[in-house]
Order: sequence, then structure tokens, then C-alpha cells
Amino acid sequence: MEKSLTLSSSWLRFWSFVTGLGMAVASYLTIDHFFRANFPETIFTGSFCDLSSFFNCDSSAYSSIAHFQGVPLGYWGLVLGILVMLGAFLPSPRFEKVNKLLSLPNALGVLALFFYSVFYLKSLCLLCSGYYLFSLINFYLFWKFGLPSEPRGLAGFFRDLLFGSIKPLMAIGVLTVMGAFGFHLFYEAKKDAQSGGVAMKIVKEFYNLQPVKEPSLISPYWTAKATEEFDQAPIRIIEYADFLCPDCLFLYHQLERIKKEYEGKINIAFQFFPLEAKCNDVVDKDKHPGACDLAYIAAYDPSKFLQIHNELFRNFEKAKDPEWRLQLARKYGVEKALTDEKTKELVKRIIDTGKEYEKTSERFPYGIRSTPTMIINNRMIIGTLPYAHLKAIIDSLLTEQGQPATGETKFLENWVDTTNLTKKK
Repeated sequence: MEKSLTLSSSWLRFWSFVTGLGMAVASYLTIDHFFRANFPETIFTGSFCDLSSFFNCDSSAYSSIAHFQGVPLGYWGLVLGILVMLGAFLPSPRFEKVNKLLSLPNALGVLALFFYSVFYLKSLCLLCSGYYLFSLINFYLFWKFGLPSEPRGLAGFFRDLLFGSIKPLMAIGVLTVMGAFGFHLFYEAKKDAQSGGVAMKIVKEFYNLQPVKEPSLISPYWTAKATEEFDQAPIRIIEYADFLCPDCLFLYHQLERIKKEYEGKINIAFQFFPLEAKCNDVVDKDKHPGACDLAYIAAYDPSKFLQIHNELFRNFEKAKDPEWRLQLARKYGVEKALTDEKTKELVKRIIDTGKEYEKTSERFPYGIRSTPTMIINNRMIIGTLPYAHLKAIIDSLLTEQGQPATGETKFLENWVDTTNLTKKK
């Protein structure tokens, strides 16, 4: 009997099923993460996959290729994984040839996505990596043990598989397109819900958060200024952030939109909170080497802060390079920032305000424990916000104060419902 992955050996068929199952599970998790990241349904839940600036699933979920017309990229992997499982469970020569044909473009696509993530996004999603691994194993199994093509050679392989499998491929294609259209409709419905019922729920949960005091030292470094005194603006945001935090980059783009839409009504204070042990002992995290130096560079000359702040986020990947950071300091004439004790002392005082908040998790001793964290009109939100939710909260606060709202209401995370925490003395 000629070699076959699914027809000749129960063990080979078992391993083919396992790889298909791995592809399907990894794909499902990436789809779930995509929707959790982009369309959270509560202020207390959301996506969280940020082990470091490199191992970060959120960068993938927010990337421009995460979906096409609302169909998550993981959907196509889910289809392929299911086909491989079905081929192992219901083996036939034609089914095996179809899956062998599909394994090649899938493997090439996996390699392309891997290089895109590593060299363009400068990050790697662990969920996606699981799919990459199972896909490459699946490709190896089909090419090592799958039914051979006649005549031999690459041309014969494509002729045999393509023309011998055209009917099942067409059927699979039709079903796949139908499923993709369903995802498109689901995506549109989720998007509409963000500015409707979900936004209303988010606003209600926001008002149920326990009020917190402002830090004893509000950073003098503001990214938006409507009034001379911080407390005089209708909307006041204290933003604890790290220049090398991927989610802070996402929030930066959100706040840029907010600043334009609510110009003259909003003050935003940038509260330095680099997640690097070199200057931050509020949390036991040492995730972003160089973040402290960037804080010093940005803080050294207050008149240049906003320019440096914007340039850092617009050159997020370059900012990880020590040489680029030195060039940036020279460009703005702030080379002394890295050795200036007054600058370091001020940044440390701002960081240490994170110790003033009651802890919201048993894992960390203080309330400010991750970036970004925002205090919006004396209520704390940990994580980034979908624009629709952030806008809905701001519009509600303005309406409450008798101010006219502007009337378009991504990922909001507050790991703990602080209203249920017991105060500890």
C-alpha cells in the first residue's frame, strides 16, 4: 500500500488530528482575543496579553491586518484546522489530497505572518505562535507521509492535487465564504453595539467605581491644557504611562483624537511610570529597558516635553534603541537629562505617587501597578479604552456638568471591580 498520512496508519492519523486540533484551538483563541481586545463588553473585563514589549498579543489584535472587512485572520486558520481534523476522522484519498494542497499555502502564509510580526510589528503573539507551530508540523506530516502525486515533481503535484480536488475545493470555498460573511455581520454588529448599549453599560460601571483622590504631586508635564489650574477643566485625566509600553502607544492615538474633539475642555497630565526597576520600585516589574532614560529625556526641559512626548510615540520601535535615544537627546539639546539629579528626583517623585493608592489586586502592593492607568475625574481605570467608550464617558461627564457634549460614542481593562474590595488598614 502506498504511503498515506490518514489511510495507512492509525498513529499517523492520530497525530494529524492533533495538529488540526492545535490549529483550530489556537485560531479560536486568537479570534476570541481579537474581539475581546477591540470590543469589550464591560469595564472590568477585556484583553490582557502583554508579557513584555515583544511578547504581546495586543499589538497583533490592533494591527492593520488583524481582520479584513471584519473577518478576523484567525477565522481562516480555524477553517483549515477543522478540515485537517475532519480529514483524520473521516479519511479518504481525495480529502487527504485537499488538505495536503492547502497545507503548502498555509505554511507559506504562516512564515510571512511570523516575519511581519517580528520585523514589522516588533512583537510576537503567543496565541498566534501556537498556530504557527501546529501549522508547520501539519505541513511536515503531509509532505512526509501524505499521498504522493503522479507524475513526480512540483508541477505534477499541483496538477494532480488541483484538478483532482477541484470539486471539494469549490465546496469548501463556498462554505468558507459563507462563514466569513457571518463573521463580517457579527463584526459590524459588535461595532454598532460599542456606541449603543455597551457604551451605556460602560458609563454606568464608570460611575460605580470608587472615587479616588488625585496624586499628591500632579505632573507638571501636560499633553493637553485647557486651564491654568488642573482642577478647573471639566475633564481631567491623569495618565500613568510608559513610553515603551505597547498599550500606552494605543492609548496615545486614542487621546490624540480626544484632545482634538474636546479642545478647550480637557487637561491631561502625563504621570511618568516607566516599568523598569532602574527607577521604579512601586511595582515589581522590569519589562521595558530604557524606559527610565526616556522619562528623563522627556522631563529635563518642560518647554520641550510635548514635542519629545509625541516624537517618542511616533517612533515607538526606534525608541527601544539606546543609540537612537542618545540622538534624540542631542536633537533637543537635553543630553544632560541622563545624569541630571534634579530631573531624576522629579521623575522619581512622580513615579512614587503610585504608592498613594489602595491596592486593587492581591498581586501588587499599590493601586498603580501597570500602564496605562488613567484617573478620569477622580475615577481610576487600568488599561486602554475603546474610543467609543472613552468618548461616552467624557460626554457623560460634560453633560453632568452642564457642558455641551460632542455627541463617535478600542480595549478597556480594569482587572478588579474596586467597588467590591474591602479596605485594608
